[in-house]
Amino acid sequence: MWHAALSGFQLSLGLILAIGAQNAFVLRQGLRREHVFVTCLFCGLSDAILIAAGIAGIGAVTSALPMAVDLLRWFGVAFLTWYGARAFLAAWRGGEALHAADGKRQSLRQVLTFLALITWANPHVWLDTVVLIGSVAAQYPGARLEFGLGAVLASFVFFFALGYGARLLAPLFARPAAWRVLDLIVGAIMWSIAAKLALE
Repeated sequence: MWHAALSGFQLSLGLILAIGAQNAFVLRQGLRREHVFVTCLFCGLSDAILIAAGIAGIGAVTSALPMAVDLLRWFGVAFLTWYGARAFLAAWRGGEALHAADGKRQSLRQVLTFLALITWANPHVWLDTVVLIGSVAAQYPGARLEFGLGAVLASFVFFFALGYGARLLAPLFARPAAWRVLDLIVGAIMWSIAAKLALE
């Protein structure tokens, strides 16, 4: 049970570590100290809904088609390998930097509208949560719930740490070297999970 939860936590954390549009927005909100709690809660709840949908959907498919488990496993291996390679390539190229944008205070409605767009209209979010996490969860029969809870916990921990720790992280991510380290960590996590799935 704990093994499944830890694996779910590790996978989810690895997937959301890379600073994309959603995470950059959370970081910026944290820097401005503007609707931070609601922003983090929205992102965490959105991930929870998508992860639950992925695990429930994949569970139904694998129950009806037992052969789908192997297909899902190798899909997970291939995707994680590609994802890790992309992170390593980004680390090799470098040149990334994040600066919080200045501007007037946004209303809560504006913040939630923008968050909804960059979360629910982002195909990468769906791919990471519904498809990938749902696929890997299929490798834990009888422990999918624990795997999903671990993945959901990782999302909440990450978003709230990012939102409230933004003032500490901002100077760090203004330097390209920090992005290289982050991408190396993401790549290592993705490849370690891929190797584990392949060997099992």
